[in-house]
Amino acid sequence: MQTRPLGRTGIQVSAYTLGTMMFGPYGNPDPDDCVRIVHRALDGGINFIDTADVYGGDGESEKIVGKALRGRRDDVVLATKFNGPMGDDLNRRGSSRRWIVTAVEGSLRRLGVDHIDLYQAHHPEPGTDVEETLGALTDLLRAGKVRAIGHSNLPASDIVEAQWVAEKRGLARFRSEQPHYSILNRGVEREILPVCERYGLGVLVWSPLAMGLLAGRLRKGSTETASPGRLHWARQHMTDERKLDAVEALAGIADQAGLSLPHLALAFVTAHPAVTSAIIGPRTPEQLDDLLAGAGTHLDDDLLDRIDEIVAPGTDVGPIDVAYVPPAIAQPKLRRRIPG
Repeated sequence: MQTRPLGRTGIQVSAYTLGTMMFGPYGNPDPDDCVRIVHRALDGGINFIDTADVYGGDGESEKIVGKALRGRRDDVVLATKFNGPMGDDLNRRGSSRRWIVTAVEGSLRRLGVDHIDLYQAHHPEPGTDVEETLGALTDLLRAGKVRAIGHSNLPASDIVEAQWVAEKRGLARFRSEQPHYSILNRGVEREILPVCERYGLGVLVWSPLAMGLLAGRLRKGSTETASPGRLHWARQHMTDERKLDAVEALAGIADQAGLSLPHLALAFVTAHPAVTSAIIGPRTPEQLDDLLAGAGTHLDDDLLDRIDEIVAPGTDVGPIDVAYVPPAIAQPKLRRRIPG
């Protein structure tokens, strides 16, 4: 497994990250099986694990990861996230100082560790001043509870603002971004990835297999369908005819190149110079083995050009339901002038 620097932190991480969103009742409900996945990933050369307080419900994914890392903590770069709802109370979520200092203690307790290597804001928080968030995270860094800080799903303008605020206020700056990126959704190539390169941010891309569309099983004419969970959260994405047509075209060039479709998809995202690591989220040990078998796959320029012909650089074949939508787009009242 190839390793790469996580931005300018000096931390070296594997080109694949083990994502653990599928650990728990919404994916693999067997904790012991999930522990085996973690151990197999570490044995296969992965040294980077990404989780979040909301994964699995009530921190279940963090608890499983903590169990799996007993005796192996020093071998792992451990990342988790805050911001998502951890209860009905509106103050048990978000990016306020009040919640961050509480959330980190919960994650440390569930993971059974004394520090987190990369602590990330899971989603943008337009209603919270970024200085408030960075101030709290800076204090966690100074206290030794976290080693580096990052964000996920931020628009390019927010990334720039956060860097500017850190410099002007003398606060720690974000060191990584976690955007959605796959062959089917290449919009981040337009601004987000270049901005990350400009500021020396590590980039961890989530859903490089496009939530399973590029896993090779969901094909036109196939009787196999997406899981109920994926259809619940991303029905538009999973049933988009344009994406399914693109998958067929991509499968054709993968076959001609002697590659499986998921190996092609992972090699594509890790070929971008801005990308540090691709997050893979296997639900079973067998799925993990298949993905690890493609580590080190290289796509030549001719193959990359053919992919560009199917999905043009900087474009999305269609939206993804679970992607972040800025308030100005999601809320009609913010783009309509009130008469009077």
